[in-house]
Amino acid sequence: MLKRLPVLLLSIFVVIVTTSPSSMDTADSSSSEAKVHIVYTERPENQKPEEYHIKTLASVFGSQKAAKEALLYSYKHAASGFSAKLTPEQVSQLSKQPGVLQVVPSETLQLHSGQGKLNV
Repeated sequence: MLKRLPVLLLSIFVVIVTTSPSSMDTADSSSSEAKVHIVYTERPENQKPEEYHIKTLASVFGSQKAAKEALLYSYKHAASGFSAKLTPEQVSQLSKQPGVLQVVPSETLQLHSGQGKLNV
């Protein structure tokens, strides 16, 4: 597990930096509202990553069609996982699924720098 930690941390950083604010749901902050989450999974064997991700989501959403609609992006290279809009109840259910390693809320962070230069 410790060998995977640098890759996982790098993946989280890349996701945070590259996630577009327009894809985030910021309309209402009620607790039952679906929000974007990053779901880290084991690497699928003998199955394409996106198919595996849809199958994992379908176990919570009840159908492949609903899972495809909720899926925002499949991560296949530095980490295995996907981003999807999930309610708190769906997060709880998905966290218990086999092969799901972690479910975390997606965040967009702004890097601080002065007038185009890094403050070092």
